[in-house]
Amino acid sequence: MSLDPASACEIARVLTEALPYIQRFTGKTMVIKYGGNAMVEESLRQGFARDVVLMKLVGINPVVVHGGGPQIGRLLERIGKESRFVNGMRVTDSETMDVVEMVLGGLVNKEIVSLINRQGGCAVGLSGKDGEMIHARKMQVERSAPELKATEIIDIGHVGEVESIDAAVLHMLVEDDFIPVIAPIGIGREDRQTYNINADLVAGKLAETLQAEKLMLLTNTSGLLDKQGRLLTGLGPEEVDRLIADGTIHGGMLPKIRCALDAVRGGVRSAHIIDGRVEHACLLELFTDEGVGTLIRGGL
Repeated sequence: MSLDPASACEIARVLTEALPYIQRFTGKTMVIKYGGNAMVEESLRQGFARDVVLMKLVGINPVVVHGGGPQIGRLLERIGKESRFVNGMRVTDSETMDVVEMVLGGLVNKEIVSLINRQGGCAVGLSGKDGEMIHARKMQVERSAPELKATEIIDIGHVGEVESIDAAVLHMLVEDDFIPVIAPIGIGREDRQTYNINADLVAGKLAETLQAEKLMLLTNTSGLLDKQGRLLTGLGPEEVDRLIADGTIHGGMLPKIRCALDAVRGGVRSAHIIDGRVEHACLLELFTDEGVGTLIRGGL
């Protein structure tokens, strides 16, 4: 059964629109933070895996960093352990850290690897502890309140921030045509403790280290919105700073935007806050003129 002329023309238009982007991005590295709805809805999971495999087939080098907060929460609930959060970060004692490492470094990581491989890719799962790729330090959380005379330091356990990244193992995998899939877990250089790290932070620092063409953060929103609810895109770092200062960017979007800003100021060509609820969001952002989220420009 052949296509009708209108459908055939639309398919041809989409393919020709993608061509200059494929030519431009061949050989470039894209760091993708994978999470939210795109990780739990089956059609979006399959679409994401196909997107990543297609990127690799046309000569782009995708590197995937994944989250897994809901999966961690469900397992903690099953074993009767309460989840507690401070400033949006999970309080992680030693027992919770064991669960985090099992879920992120084992269950979720291997599911994503299998998903990509079933679509014809060749993915390899890693955590930041493998080859001591990610050195972490304990995150200090401060709380201030009117009733407190001084800022209070809160111990939230094995929650870390990135100290440094050794990307040697990633370069080796990419050169051999593998797709790295990374769990955001690091190890302390001095204390040798295992740390749970926010996946956005790991993706941003990894993009800087690899001097990636793009950092793509999949989220459950359409992107960055102005005060009237309109999508903003094509922003420079100074424009983003003004939006933070006037309160347009606030709440849960603020850490994600700061991560993107740090990346572009660290040498990444552009950062994208992408609506992961849209099927094939990564391909639409890469290979179409309009894209599906907020673009923050870096250096030219």
